[in-house]
Formats: sequence, structure tokens, C-alpha cells
Amino acid sequence: MIYYVKANASRDGNGSKDMPFRHINDAAKIAVAGDEIIVASGIYREYVDPVNGGTEEKRIIYRSEEKLGAVITGAEILKNWEKYEGNVWKAEVDNGVFGAYNPYTTFVCGDWYFAPTVRHTGAVFINDLMMYETVSLEECIAGEPDKCAYNQEESTYKWFTEQKDGKTVLYANFQGKDPNKEKVEISVRRNCFMPSKPGKGYITVSGFIITKGATTWAPPAAYQDGLIGPHWSKGWIIEDCEVSNSRCCGISLGKYRDPENDMYFYTKHVKSPTQMERDAVCRGQFHGWLKEKVGSHIIRRCHVHHCEQTGIVGRMGGVFSIIEDCHIHHVCNSQQLGGAETAGIKLHAAIDVTIRRNHIHNCIMGVWLDWEAQGARITQNLMHDNFRPEGREPARGAMFSNDIFIEVGHGPTLIDNNILLSKTSVVIPSEGIACVHNLMLGSFALINSGVDSIVNGQREPRYTPYHIRHRTEVAGFMTILHGDDRIYNNIFVQNYPILNPEKTAKDCDYEVVGTAPFDIFPSYDEWIDQFMMDSEPDMGALAKAHFGHLPVWVKGNAYFNGATVSKHEQDGFENSNDKVTVELVEQDGKYSLKTNLYSMLKDFKDGIITSDILGRAFEPEQRFENPDGTAITFDKDYFGNHRGTDTIPGPFVSDEAATEILW
Repeated sequence: MIYYVKANASRDGNGSKDMPFRHINDAAKIAVAGDEIIVASGIYREYVDPVNGGTEEKRIIYRSEEKLGAVITGAEILKNWEKYEGNVWKAEVDNGVFGAYNPYTTFVCGDWYFAPTVRHTGAVFINDLMMYETVSLEECIAGEPDKCAYNQEESTYKWFTEQKDGKTVLYANFQGKDPNKEKVEISVRRNCFMPSKPGKGYITVSGFIITKGATTWAPPAAYQDGLIGPHWSKGWIIEDCEVSNSRCCGISLGKYRDPENDMYFYTKHVKSPTQMERDAVCRGQFHGWLKEKVGSHIIRRCHVHHCEQTGIVGRMGGVFSIIEDCHIHHVCNSQQLGGAETAGIKLHAAIDVTIRRNHIHNCIMGVWLDWEAQGARITQNLMHDNFRPEGREPARGAMFSNDIFIEVGHGPTLIDNNILLSKTSVVIPSEGIACVHNLMLGSFALINSGVDSIVNGQREPRYTPYHIRHRTEVAGFMTILHGDDRIYNNIFVQNYPILNPEKTAKDCDYEVVGTAPFDIFPSYDEWIDQFMMDSEPDMGALAKAHFGHLPVWVKGNAYFNGATVSKHEQDGFENSNDKVTVELVEQDGKYSLKTNLYSMLKDFKDGIITSDILGRAFEPEQRFENPDGTAITFDKDYFGNHRGTDTIPGPFVSDEAATEILW
């Protein structure tokens, strides 16, 4: 069955081509497996709540008739502004408009939220710019730039809200613009396209603009909402969509609501936040967290931008998913929200998740995989400018910045064929990481750090789970021993100046590029010798080895501009005499590299890397392999070009390939 929807139809219809529905949600109430909903261009100010899901053989498809022609928005136009003082105008909204959820009485807050609880989930927009909320009317009137905001000019557009006589009163500093002559909107709906009940699988959403929702803070042990998301189901495809201007998260692949463990720390305080995360993982098994029921989504060719927590978020619900060919940028740039869940992509339990061929830039952080990134692969991505602009102060609660952050996982986690151009490339307070064929202009950081705390005078290790291979079922828990890393065939360039030479690789913003931080770990031979005992094994005698560092492997890497070289490096290449330059050039929206690097590399070659060379991550005893268990041969570069019998380090098969358009 095909249903038609047209916002500009003369009247409500029955969904036929001649008498289309005026609202997408009318079709969402009746569509069943095999149905298609074709949506004409127009603006749809509604919340779409699919009642039914499809099947693997018969999906339910929601399609914008013209790509990016249909706009689903959580906002309403607000008119009748009255001049208040200076550049500030005032408007009132009857609270009946909001129903049971008023974004202007609901605060952004919850677990892992570190900023002050002063911002609301609502927002005011002028000409699609999300304005900056103030905590007082005086601050709104002053209209001064926010010293933490990435864009200083944008931060002068302020708004403030208060409640009076059953109404939401809004004050807004439009910096000389007349709001009655501009497009001014306020977000009124929490979500745009997301089932209110879990288990509505196999839905395709194609070609929509989805924007301006009053979403809530989405930490990992709580219900995670976004402008759009599958809500704990299986097999969604979200493709060719533009997702923007979410108060918190854009696309959610996240967690269901568990009333007994929802914002547990925020509401009860009596368990440590790490313990409630372990609880959430185990409770998830009871609530259907299985490969057969949850995950396996595809997010492709989407443009995700200007969201203030994450572009794409997920906890457990995103397992076995693919995020590919997306453009993700300007995430968490206002610095009005702060906490441990902010990045272009922020996933917990990214089991067998593939993140490939994306362009991620100007985010507080590029990709953050937290806990259980077992089998995750980050490959063929372009990442740059994922750090605060020069001179900006970190806001209270703001996280540090980097291209890739893998936190407290046991691996195997694979980072290969990426172009990583930010000041910090890879942060790994984890183990079981393989970095293969990347170009890295930034450092490694949080090596042998960022995991355990000293509380009450004693070490409190952070135990995290690992899983049955290519499944969600928990196989065990362990603290992070650090090491178990493989660093093969990368190019390291000391591109940024070292301003703080006293910092070490234990710091999140370490500035020294290269592999020297891995010197603290043993080689494999040094590590395995601890267990080669002539007499019968003594469990107590081996305790020091059992809780010691794991080995590392470093081979075939190239180092420039003084990038440091690990003592474990085998068959590497170092050029400390010539000055290498690497510049990302943007012209007409196309990005390419301008570099003399490959002339400095000369005739250096290294070998082809395979799953057999990388071996198995220690705790889960799982190979660095494809999600289906087959081996990987790293014979394709950033573009997919074929490598021959030997290769050069870095993400390109040749110097000619390095000059091609990257994105």
C-alpha cells in the first residue's frame, strides 16, 4: 500500500494520491509492513510516532518525494513580538500549546551532566540560528559575546524565559533585527520522528530535513531521545536526511527507558555512576538486548550539524550498526551544555559497529566510543578541527577535544585508513586498540591513564564488560590493564607546536606526536616470559603479571617533524631533517590535502597487514576481524584503491592518491 502526504493539501484526506493526508503521523498510525509513505515537499510541524514496524523482508518506508523537500520540525513560528528594551523583544505563549511537556519548564540535566542546571530543553531560533539562553534578563539585555562559545558573533543572540500566569514569557535579544519581519521559531515538541514505544523495527526514513526539537540530555543509563531514532528496535535505515538544531541529540540509536535505572545517580545518588552503568548493561540482557532483537541499523549519507550534545548518540541500541558517508559538524559549539556525552558521534557499547567514510569536523570531539567498543571499526574517515578555536575558554563541564576517543574498552577496536588532522588524534584509556594506516597530525593521549580513581585512599578500578564474540551477551568484567595495542603502518607528523612540554601522555591534551608513550608497555616476549614457569603454576605468584601491563606491537610507521619513535618500533622510517607540511585545503566545498610528505618518504615500503598479524585482543580473545568473523586484509586505502604486494604507510596507496579530493 502507498500512502501520500501533502502539507499543502486543501483539506485532510484519506492518504490516496488524490486525497493525501496533511500530516505524516496520520500515515504512521496505520502503515504496516510493506507500506510506503510518500511525503510531498513542505513543512510538517508535527511529531511522527510510528505505531507499527516492518519486517526484514517488508520494510515500512517513509520517503520525501523530493530529496530534502519535506521538513519535519519540532518548532512553531512565534509572531506578535513586542519591543521591550534596547534590542530585546518580548512574547508570551499560552502553556496549553505544550501539552504535557513544556520545554521552558524542563531543564537539561541528569547523569554525567557537569554544567550548571540552568538551561532549558526549549530554544529560540532566528533564521535557523539557535540563540543562546541566559540565566537572567539582565544578561539577555546586555547581549555580550559568550567567552566560551566557538562562534562569538552568534553568541550575542540571547534569550531568557520565565513563567507567569500560566504562560511562558520569552525575552530575546535579536541584535537590531525585527522579529516580526524575520523567521522566528521556538521548539515546542521533544522529538520529530521517533516511536514512543520500543520494538518498531525495519523502518526506512529517506530524504527528510529533521530539525529543531526540544530533546533532553541523553546519558547512557537513561532513556536516550533525539530528533529521530528507532527507540530500541532493529533494522532501521536513516538515509539522505539533514538533521540539525537539536537542543541535545540529533539521531539517537539509544537506550530504552528502564524505570528502575533511569537517571539513577541523578535522582538517588547512592550508587556510583560507574556501578549503575554496569547495572544497565546487565539489566539490558533481561530487557531484550540481543542481536536478534536490537540494533543492525544503517545511517548513511546524512548531514548532521548544529546539535548541542551529540550528532549521533547511542547506548546498547546501536550494536551491529553502520554509520557511513555522513557529514557531521558543529556539534556542542555553543558550550551552553557540558558533560561526558558530547561528540559528533557518541556511542556506548558499539559492538561490531562500523563508522566509515564520514567527514567529521568542528565538533567538541569527533568520535567517542565509550565502554564495550568490541569489534568496532573506524575507517576511511576525514576528521579535522575537532578542538576549541584559539582563545576560547572551556565552559564549566566541557570535555576535552580530539578526533577519536576510545574509553575503557577491552577491544578489539580497529582504527584504520583515517585522516586525523586535529591537535589530538587518538585518546585511548583502553586496551586492545589497533591503529593501522592512519595519517595523524595530533598525539595519542591518556596512555595508561583516565581509568581508575583514588577514593578513600585506595585505588577504585573501573571494571567494564566484554562480550561473547560478535554477540551482546556479557562474557566477563575486567579493569583496564592498558596496552594490548597494535600500531602499524601509520604516518605521524608533529604538526602543532608543543606549548606545554611538561605534559605527559597521561594528559588528555598531550601535545607530543608519535609512539614513544607506548614505551611503558612490554614487548610480547617480555610479557609472555612472566608466565613461562618451570614449576607448577602458583596463582599468587602470578598476581603481579595478571594485573600488569599488556604488550604492544609497533611496526612500519613513518615519523616526521620530530614525532617520537617508540623503542618497540620495527622497520620504521624517520625523517627528522626535512620540514613536512600538511595542509587541508577547502575550495567550493571540496577538501583536499596539500603536502610535501610523500617526497620525504622516498622509497620506504612496508608490508600488508592482516587479521592474522594483528591477532586477538586479550580479554575477549577475539580477532581484529569483520563482524561476520572473516579476516581483514588491509589492501585498500582511504579511497578504496588497491594496495599491491607491498605498500607505503598512511591512508593512501600512493603519492598521487594523496592529491585526490577527500570529500
